[in-house]
Amino acid sequence: MEELFLVVGLGNPGVEYAGTRHNAGFLLAERLAERWRCDWLMERKFVARLARSERNGKKVILCQPQTFMNASGEAVGAVSRFYRLTADRVLIMVDDADLPLGQIRMRPEGSAGGHHGLESVEQQMGSRNYARLRAGIGRRAGDGRQITNFVLGRFEPDERELLDKVLDRATEQVECWLSAGIAEAMNRFNGAVAAPLDKGKTK
Repeated sequence: MEELFLVVGLGNPGVEYAGTRHNAGFLLAERLAERWRCDWLMERKFVARLARSERNGKKVILCQPQTFMNASGEAVGAVSRFYRLTADRVLIMVDDADLPLGQIRMRPEGSAGGHHGLESVEQQMGSRNYARLRAGIGRRAGDGRQITNFVLGRFEPDERELLDKVLDRATEQVECWLSAGIAEAMNRFNGAVAAPLDKGKTK
């Protein structure tokens, strides 16, 4: 049987949410599709956009659920059941306000940590034993737990260069997960992405 893997970026659909911090998972999925030169198709039976590729002899489905974030698991569960995927063949990519912008962290399993998209995935899959890649988006000082306006806001111009580096590093981590497994991907890529040098400064 061929090896099939599912890589899911979580976010909110619609132009009003495009490029927002909460859509970091969508941005990662789009960067992967661009890197792998695969096209998105809307699959209405899954309520998701899917793109298909092959990496190192493994077939990969990229997925962007087109439900809202809090119901992301409906699409993930539907795709997983249709293709009979076990949890260890699934990677979920999400934003994380508890990590600063510039940090990425992959884990083989764990709790949702208050992320409603992950809560929905866990509920629909009936398991926490799927890999997750968290991309830090940080939070504003003084916001406490009330961060809705912040996460639904767009990245500031001075954040975008660092975000671009994060997306590149995260795509490399996903490729490592596919080719060498999660332990190697964690060891090589978890942590801070170097911030770009200020223009006008030299090394």
